[in-house]
Amino acid sequence: MQTLNTHTQSATRKALRLALATAITAGACGFALAQSVTVNNPWARATVAGQKATGVFMQLTSANGARLVGASSPVAGVGEVHEMKLENDVMKMSPLKDGLELPAGKTVELKPGGFHVMLMDLKGPLAKDTTIPVTLVFADAKGVQTKTELTVPVNAMAHGHGGMKQGAMMKQGEMMKQGDMK
Repeated sequence: MQTLNTHTQSATRKALRLALATAITAGACGFALAQSVTVNNPWARATVAGQKATGVFMQLTSANGARLVGASSPVAGVGEVHEMKLENDVMKMSPLKDGLELPAGKTVELKPGGFHVMLMDLKGPLAKDTTIPVTLVFADAKGVQTKTELTVPVNAMAHGHGGMKQGAMMKQGEMMKQGDMK
């Protein structure tokens, strides 16, 4: 009887070690996915008092292919992955419901007037020459999600960026010419 208990205890220990090794390996795989997406030159656009939204821009390169499926920051109530595109001479902005595809080995640029992270319901103005924390959420081909924490510098928008035409303004996710608003 003593031998059976020793054998059972040994098997239990082996099972626990295997479970621990599996958990560590799974954690390492998630870390590897997060590390397989390289983030370069992140920056957020500075805001003024009362402004409730801003964009965050960067270049993303995924070694294995992934999707940018979400974003968040404690400075905002909502973070989303957005796209701006020209339709019938009107620039429209909308969230990407399935996220932004990051093909393996190709750099995808998030920039004013194109793909970007939109931070909305800002809790206060974002001052130039400060930094904000931003969390990006990536998903691999199997849907496994990982998070990457960033410290993003806040900059004034460089002259000539934005993709907005003169005399245009943003209202609830859609750009309209001033004459179109009534």
